[in-house]
Amino acid sequence: MEMPRPDSRVLERKAELVARLTKALPAGAVISDPAETRAYECDALTAYRCPPLCAVLPSSTDEVAAVLRICHEMSVPVVPRGSGTSLAGGALPTADCVILGVARMGAVLETDYANRLIRVQTGRTNLSVSGAVEAQGFFYAPDPSSQLACAIAGNIAMNSGGAHCLKYGVTTNNLLGVTMVTMQGEVVEIGGGHLDAGGLDLLGLICGSEGQLGVVTEALLRILPKPEGARPVLIGYESSEVAGRCVSDIIEAGILPVAIEFMDRPCIRATEAFAGAGYPDCEAMLIVEVEGSPAEIDEQLAVIMDIARRHDPVALRESRSPEESARIWLGRKSAFGAMGQINDYMCLDGTIPVSALSMVLRRIGELSAQYGLEVANVFHAGDGNMHPLILFDANRPGQLELCEELGAEILLLCVEAGGCLTGEHGVGVEKRDLMDRQYGPADLEAQMAVKDVFDPTWLLNPAKVFPLAVSAGRRDGAARSAGPTF
Repeated sequence: MEMPRPDSRVLERKAELVARLTKALPAGAVISDPAETRAYECDALTAYRCPPLCAVLPSSTDEVAAVLRICHEMSVPVVPRGSGTSLAGGALPTADCVILGVARMGAVLETDYANRLIRVQTGRTNLSVSGAVEAQGFFYAPDPSSQLACAIAGNIAMNSGGAHCLKYGVTTNNLLGVTMVTMQGEVVEIGGGHLDAGGLDLLGLICGSEGQLGVVTEALLRILPKPEGARPVLIGYESSEVAGRCVSDIIEAGILPVAIEFMDRPCIRATEAFAGAGYPDCEAMLIVEVEGSPAEIDEQLAVIMDIARRHDPVALRESRSPEESARIWLGRKSAFGAMGQINDYMCLDGTIPVSALSMVLRRIGELSAQYGLEVANVFHAGDGNMHPLILFDANRPGQLELCEELGAEILLLCVEAGGCLTGEHGVGVEKRDLMDRQYGPADLEAQMAVKDVFDPTWLLNPAKVFPLAVSAGRRDGAARSAGPTF
């Protein structure tokens, strides 16, 4: 995986850069010792590592603006970082960059229950947003698997989803406004606490932009009243393809569960050994959860279970208590940790039409056999957001490269099936060089033109999203800064 060579002119001015940053920020907010910067050398895509030139931990929007003004004046690249949970290398540093972490920006700035919104600094973790409002009977809907650790900043950057996004949508459906600082250090407010803003939908550009356009320091989020109740059903099948057909039939029936989660045999066995949730030993398993009043739940689950029975399940278990519900979800919530105990793995993130689930699962099995690497599948089946886990041995020469080749094949399969390269993890560096397989030259040019407007010197989050061969002219000719600016 290629990265651009560091700018020697930036490296030579490290002492000056650190001195200016130290003067602009409170004590302890600048980390420049090489031994300490190693803590920021990678995110959750740990196969790739590169210590940054230095890291900064501002505590406010004004401090972020000061950092960006200094880096812009000195032409120093900046990599924004939330909690470092990105699985696509979205916060991977370059050797000549400043890591700008928002971990010290976790305050709740405003709660408005009447209008169902909360304003937070973006270093706040996803789960703690719900924690701030749960006593009043509210919650924040997007729930990535890493919600205990991941920051709202990263959720906005990657447009994260989670198990319950089938009903409630992903981050963009729950984001009302942002405070953002441009690379030039200008603070802008986009969106707000109302149904829709006038003019262009700039908020739609910011959410999912992967730190390419600015650094989001505050977020205005939608909060929702907790549902009256929720209940899952567990369904086991002796074929992944049959499980895929069951998912398609549930969606086609017009039922809108809050979640439909899929796990295959390798993942089921790993989670059983890890968590002991009592899952059946079958080829594929679905967890389907609905919510509402008791009568609504009973009605929806009756339809779902009727559909499930048509496909001859080997296991069909409806929860009858909060304890049973917790056990049904226990293995799914433990899946990624359980797989990590078995082997190294790379977690992919492609999205496909729900109608193509059976075909894609079959082809993944064929590709797994062809490459000789086991693939475990655990994903959000209701919206076709797949997370194949490719198991490999990082200590064996050539295994990582083989894993990457298989991963590329699977992601391109998602595109060929009518889907896309990413659903919620983002492009980062992982899928960067596949972008020209989904988008033509004109499409990529249009996307890069947007970055030109917000970040004309191309200093924000370098070497991400756009193939290096395509974006090289932009980066090398930073003279484009003379063009239009936001």
